[in-house]
Amino acid sequence: MSPEIRVVSFEELEPRTAYDLWRLRQDVFVVEQTSIYHDLDGRDLEVTTSHVLLEDEGALIGCVRVLDDGGWMRIGRVAIVAPARGGGLGARLMDEAMTICGTREIRLDAQTGLADFYADYGFEVDGPAFDDGGILHVPMRRPCVS
Repeated sequence: MSPEIRVVSFEELEPRTAYDLWRLRQDVFVVEQTSIYHDLDGRDLEVTTSHVLLEDEGALIGCVRVLDDGGWMRIGRVAIVAPARGGGLGARLMDEAMTICGTREIRLDAQTGLADFYADYGFEVDGPAFDDGGILHVPMRRPCVS
């Protein structure tokens, strides 16, 4: 069976799924990538936030957070468990995130090694590289699409 994607708001997150979501992000960003940052920044709670969840036989294996920043959309917290990487699941997550964003301008902060991946979605580097939790990132944006 192929992994399935669900899109939920914070209010729709079951307690176990919320725990699994935050644990996945912690395992990937804080433990694996040794990036110390404030994951629980309050934005998960916003009514306009969408959580894209990739699940395989009930286990959460990937996620993306899509935020509405008013004048644009923001994609972030893109994470996939290590054993599931390399099989196109990141593209499936991004495809869903892009659908949520629609034709609006989209911004994200890409780890520098992933800038080409996001460029395939029409994103362009929009500023100098910066350190975010010990990992170099570049701001990227995709303009409105008509």
